[in-house]
Amino acid sequence: MKKWAIVENITIEKLVFWGKGFVRLEDWKVAFITGWAVPQAVVDIKITKKRKDYYEAQIVNVITKSPLETESYDLFPGAPWMNISYQEQLKIKQTQIEESMFHLKKYQEIINFLPIVPAPEQFGYRNKIEFSFGKYISHRDDIRQEFNVWFHKRGEFSKVEDYDECLLIDELQNEIYRELKQFCKDSWLPVYDQKMNHGFWRHFMMRRMHFSEDILIVLSVYPGFFESTENTDNFDEVESLEKIRVFLKSLAEKYTGIKSVYISHNANKADTLIWEMELVHWNGVITETLLGLTFDIWPKSFFQTNSRWAEVLYSLVKDFFLEYQKGEKIWTVLDLYAGTGTIGMIFSDVASDVVSVELVEEASKSGEQNAQKNGISNMSFVNAKVEEFLDDYLEQNKKADLLIIDPPRAGMHPSALPNILKFGTQQMIYVSCNPATLSRDLWYILENSDYRIEKVQAVDMFPHTHHIETVVSLVKKQS
Repeated sequence: MKKWAIVENITIEKLVFWGKGFVRLEDWKVAFITGWAVPQAVVDIKITKKRKDYYEAQIVNVITKSPLETESYDLFPGAPWMNISYQEQLKIKQTQIEESMFHLKKYQEIINFLPIVPAPEQFGYRNKIEFSFGKYISHRDDIRQEFNVWFHKRGEFSKVEDYDECLLIDELQNEIYRELKQFCKDSWLPVYDQKMNHGFWRHFMMRRMHFSEDILIVLSVYPGFFESTENTDNFDEVESLEKIRVFLKSLAEKYTGIKSVYISHNANKADTLIWEMELVHWNGVITETLLGLTFDIWPKSFFQTNSRWAEVLYSLVKDFFLEYQKGEKIWTVLDLYAGTGTIGMIFSDVASDVVSVELVEEASKSGEQNAQKNGISNMSFVNAKVEEFLDDYLEQNKKADLLIIDPPRAGMHPSALPNILKFGTQQMIYVSCNPATLSRDLWYILENSDYRIEKVQAVDMFPHTHHIETVVSLVKKQS
């Protein structure tokens, strides 16, 4: 089958990792489909890439909608499964986890899959949201919208759609978003165009923490607009920025939960929210509390976007340890790919020493500060690549009693995998956000060691999306 070929009347069999549709074509190859794929829908697809063993494709026409779909909500890029019932979403995710590990039966016939943990809230659960300013121009559909704020149109990054709410954040966040959007629109300053590198308004980010209810706002602008030829109305930079500051301060006075407000002056073409930061209001930091620990959160801090369910995920990791170790205190825990060291911190009361290993320097520093804030003195923070840290650690003949592994979507680095087996710990706990790379790494571990999978449990932290968090306990086979 040739690239760009149209294949008609295809029934999507199921959804696989990253929410892609899965179908088998007449030439016995499979195709992975992007573009609002829903199981049992009948669609026409276009082949976009030919791989050795499969195709990549896009939906070009929906002939018959899936019976799993409702018509309850307008779909948007952040929640592509919004019109699939929540119980069906859970079934899809549970099936994805189990199917991704099917090939592991070569090494372990029976794998203990615990039922997926459903989210207590399907809406309003995000503590962080980012909106883009932009345009939506379509000559084909005769649409010309010059001032939009929301998300980029799925599959068309140059187009930003325009809505006044997002169902994944709470109503207070939506209310603040609408007020800020209206102010920006009334200013008559134009939205930024990344391709042309002109305009003014770029991004808006807001965090509202679940437990502390603290709010942080970052408004990103392009300062180069004022000196450009596009500034035909001769907007004055000093006057315009001062109006923005006054508005943001008034917003913080109206909504007392707003503790921290920044303007990000991004003169770079790069499409990033955080650049040259100006603190406009009050504290530079907000806080959140998880499992009795308090965390400072800055504009660039990594923090789970679902605070309430982060507690569940972290508690599950610790419970997996306590259930296997029977609550016995251990010496050394290695928290690999640790981010800000949150999981390591919750193990500080059951271990003599916790070593947090993270590549991103800012995350390590933030973790160190938060450990001090919580009076945790038995943690050390190492800013390094995990694979290089393990080489050095083992060369010094250092030991570990428990490995906690929480890698990014790409999974573990190939050179790190052999080293984690050299410690011979009785238990390893692997936390993953990607079933495909999790399965790949588990294959290596089972093939090259005497570990077995004790249990697997998925946690649905992000309803209406394809994202899945999975916790796996690996233990030594009993002789």
